[in-house]
Amino acid sequence: MSGRIERRFAELKEEGRAGLITFLSAGDPDRETFGAILSGLPAAGADLIEIGMPFSDPMADGPSIQAGSLRALKAGMTLPGVLDLVRRFRRADETTPLVLMGYYNPIYTYGPERFLDDAKAAGVDGLILVDLPPEEDDELCLPARGKGLAFIRLATPTTDERRLPKVLSNTSGFIYYVSITGITGVGRPVVELVGQAVARLRRHTDLPVAVGFGIRTPDQAAEVARVADAAVVGSALVELIAGSLDAEGRPKAGLADALLGQVAQLARGVRRARD
Repeated sequence: MSGRIERRFAELKEEGRAGLITFLSAGDPDRETFGAILSGLPAAGADLIEIGMPFSDPMADGPSIQAGSLRALKAGMTLPGVLDLVRRFRRADETTPLVLMGYYNPIYTYGPERFLDDAKAAGVDGLILVDLPPEEDDELCLPARGKGLAFIRLATPTTDERRLPKVLSNTSGFIYYVSITGITGVGRPVVELVGQAVARLRRHTDLPVAVGFGIRTPDQAAEVARVADAAVVGSALVELIAGSLDAEGRPKAGLADALLGQVAQLARGVRRARD
């Protein structure tokens, strides 16, 4: 499979640096503000973009991302709305990889085959479904790959040598290594342990390894970027949105610019990591 994700990681390797992957829930805090943020992420320094598909019961997410997902749902975001945001983004950007991250329930309700066709047509490059284990690959993973969509799997500190080959089977695009045990946005990664984990994964796969959960600052992003192929930042950005809302939950002036400024700082951290 060769697509935007593979091309982007090849470009990063050629440049001799790691990438920055940003995560935000689609439609948080509202459709218009999110659209402005999404369109500005590549110029701010996001090399790949993860878009959360808002869901009412996001069990693997910490309080910050749960709140962002609920804000998006309250503002009227739906799965068709997520795909429409992708289509609008693709009108101006044909190169930045977009990955949808979330849970299977909304996709099952939408209709899996219809979803895969619509996602591919909209310009989605890959999927991360946190509640579909390898044992359920026939459900969505294999059909997704058959339609040219990468299926990106999570590996964790508790994924042992016996389990790892199963996790890596049918995985494509990149491996998402969860650097801490637990939910998103809690704790911070220990770079020595992350380095050991990334090295172990590379002994089992040639796929790029992205590291997420707990990366909040440019310095932390730089630490991870020294040992991994990409650093993923989500909760810190979602919290910036939460802190930039008025008493009625409406975005304050300058929210999009402030968030893109934070992404630019993170990108500078990632880029200086191997200088």
